[in-house]
Amino acid sequence: MIFALEKSKIRLKIDYMNKISFLFIVLLMAGCSKDYNNVVDVPVTNFQVSAVGTVNTFNYTPSDSILTLNIKFSSIEGVKSVFCDINTPDDKPLNNGHIELLDNGENSANGDSVSGDNIFSNKFTMSSSFSNGNYDINYYITLNDGSEKLVAQQIIKYDNGQSNIAPVISNLVMPDTVQFDQSFTFSVQAIDSNGAGDISQVYYELYKPDGTKISNSQGISKFPLSDSGDTITSGDITANDGVYTNKLTFPSGQPAGDWVFKFHAIDTGAKISNEISKTVTVK
Repeated sequence: MIFALEKSKIRLKIDYMNKISFLFIVLLMAGCSKDYNNVVDVPVTNFQVSAVGTVNTFNYTPSDSILTLNIKFSSIEGVKSVFCDINTPDDKPLNNGHIELLDNGENSANGDSVSGDNIFSNKFTMSSSFSNGNYDINYYITLNDGSEKLVAQQIIKYDNGQSNIAPVISNLVMPDTVQFDQSFTFSVQAIDSNGAGDISQVYYELYKPDGTKISNSQGISKFPLSDSGDTITSGDITANDGVYTNKLTFPSGQPAGDWVFKFHAIDTGAKISNEISKTVTVK
């Protein structure tokens, strides 16, 4: 009798454990089902860029003002569309809105030779009024989920076909006298008839009172001024306004007396501007 009772208790315990195990399995399967659905919703992408346009320079002429842009993919799985943007030498957008690139074989319309070959192309009209210099072309894709990705970059050196004229500097603003260990700011205006983007650098050279030319530890003697709008680093107030600025401090231990600054600008064609010389007394 006792043995039968114990046996009955064991059966009840086994039945209870079986029910708990079944409930655990059901919950686990429900959790797995939810995770599986989330994975299925993730978009599949398998794109690969194999080449961008082979044009590295473009020279404008009245008979040739069309720049053909293209990018080639070895695979475009998951890619919904392709486009590009062009930035000028002074890092401003050249195009209004994205330039859509197409793989439709419409050579006369957008410069694409063969439909379906994974080469996406379009044409862009360059102008003689565009600045000489290096133009950045950024290529993007839009994925099936709507997200955009930068996939390639290209630099094209552009010649607007106009006579290259040297830049001109003027309107130097600089103190006559400065104190040791005190920061001061100076600026000069630079213009270029070939466009602001044709200006490669505005710089100064510095000479000690005994005539020795200053060079830094890397042997650089042409020190750049900035038109970046970075007031903290260079003291420049407004970016891209043609006024180039810098900050300088003469530390104690340097010789007192008359230091000479010589300012120049140079363009992308290596033509050098006029010179402005300024003597500053340091004491």
